[in-house]
Amino acid sequence: MSEVAVDSAGANAERLRRTVTHPWKFKAFLGAKLPLALMAGLRVPTLTADTCVVTVPYGWRTTNPFRSTYFAAQAMAAEMSTGALGLAWVEASPVPVSMLIVGMTASFSKKASETLTFTCVDGAAVAAAVRAAVETGESQEVTCTAEGRLPSGEVASRFTFTWSFKRKRT
Repeated sequence: MSEVAVDSAGANAERLRRTVTHPWKFKAFLGAKLPLALMAGLRVPTLTADTCVVTVPYGWRTTNPFRSTYFAAQAMAAEMSTGALGLAWVEASPVPVSMLIVGMTASFSKKASETLTFTCVDGAAVAAAVRAAVETGESQEVTCTAEGRLPSGEVASRFTFTWSFKRKRT
């Protein structure tokens, strides 16, 4: 099978990047697709071919009774930082590709009592998995890490998500 180009600068990928980094367009997107993320106040200040940054605020919508950010709100933001990269590369694919989470782990090292910023820098690995899925037609897995940092720079939590990508049958 000939090599199929997956272009990170493709029109669909660029449209997705503009949507998720624009405040009002992102709210509309979340309202339609991920209403819990809208309610939690997630934001995506950065989405590039290699990196995605997602913030989750500390406040009444995301706090638990112990006055820290609820682990589910952290997981939602961490997943979005890895999943947005996957979605961008899927949108850049010339053929339809499905994506699915097949695994997750988490560790917590610091009380999250301020806004957390989750960063995933695994875009190159995601791109390689999507390319391989397109070229081979076989399911490809990639593990992405998202670190949640406090404003001081300290890591409060670390999540790993294993994503599976597979070329859709036509």
